[in-house]
Amino acid sequence: MMNKELLKIETHVFELFKKSNQVLHYHDFNHTLRVVKNCEEIAKGENIPEQDMQDLKIAAYFHDVGYTISNKDHEQKSVEICSEYLKNNGIDQKRIDKISSVILSTMCKKEPENLLHQIIRDADSGHLILKDFLKYSELLRKEKEIFSNELISEEEWVDETLSYINKHRYYTNYTRENWQIPKERTIFKLNSAKDKFRDSTGIIEPPQRGIETAFRVALKNHMKLSDIADAKANILLSVNAVIISIALSVLIPKLDNPSNAHLIVPTMILVGFSLVSIIFAIFSTMPKVTHGTFTKEDIKKKKVNLLFFGNFHKNSLSEYTWGMNEMMKDKEYLYNSMIKDLFFLGKVLHKKYRLLTITYIVFIIGLLVSVFSFIYMFEITFIL
Repeated sequence: MMNKELLKIETHVFELFKKSNQVLHYHDFNHTLRVVKNCEEIAKGENIPEQDMQDLKIAAYFHDVGYTISNKDHEQKSVEICSEYLKNNGIDQKRIDKISSVILSTMCKKEPENLLHQIIRDADSGHLILKDFLKYSELLRKEKEIFSNELISEEEWVDETLSYINKHRYYTNYTRENWQIPKERTIFKLNSAKDKFRDSTGIIEPPQRGIETAFRVALKNHMKLSDIADAKANILLSVNAVIISIALSVLIPKLDNPSNAHLIVPTMILVGFSLVSIIFAIFSTMPKVTHGTFTKEDIKKKKVNLLFFGNFHKNSLSEYTWGMNEMMKDKEYLYNSMIKDLFFLGKVLHKKYRLLTITYIVFIIGLLVSVFSFIYMFEITFIL
């Protein structure tokens, strides 16, 4: 039967999970209760003293409360939360340090140093023997996707889980004697689940995560290059606009004076080349106007790419939603749309950089010709 101290702790931990803004599919309060129950079962099997049992349960209640703040270094955060609570409730520092060490022993890369550490490590992996293991594994996958901000395919997850279980070992005598066989059943379930990813030829489908990462990296690079091109065009626009402004305000008003006749040609050359540079820079950033509509027939024939706004901006939300749902049902259509998106982004980038190259060439030639013409006209004027 639970004593008052543990009941109070359970209520406190429940409130921490309840108030948390973290989305926890697996490392939630229910997981905490399972670990506490597993600790009690293993501890009884190992016949540990009552005081050790009490401290072990306290550590089990607090071992994952760090997830209520963040998944990074959650064990250390759990220790901090636990220590603060125990201090406020009059627990001496020696006992707090003992409980904290038990919590820290749940770190995967850390080897257990004593029996309490071994018990909580075994208890924390108690889901490996559950009949509903695949359900809890799926919850863990969803949680990991949220934390990593990356999709994990079922095939990848099964492989990763099998790799973990094959390396996993129990530490206590009780779990080695009573939990090993159920764990073997779980391994069998995972191997059976893995078989479903193989077709009749025994070939495994390409990993979805790798494909999505490739698309993500390519799109990110395309957008970065596009931003660079726009920035370069803006620089050229600004520089040439300044040159024309200076020419109009300083040089051209002086050209009506006969003594400044030698400046007419160089000034016109400078302004002319600057104007051409501005025109090409504008062309490099000018957006292309599209019709912006699609029909259901276009979707059925896979003729439209809904990943580009120019193909749907005139359609209604319901039409776009229907079209996207249809596209997502068809893996080939979806991937082909992503490929088209990247391809035409590449075409736009080629056009931008080609026009930018012309702009730079015109700008450089204009500067050189203007400078030499100024020098030439000054020399002629000086000689005359």
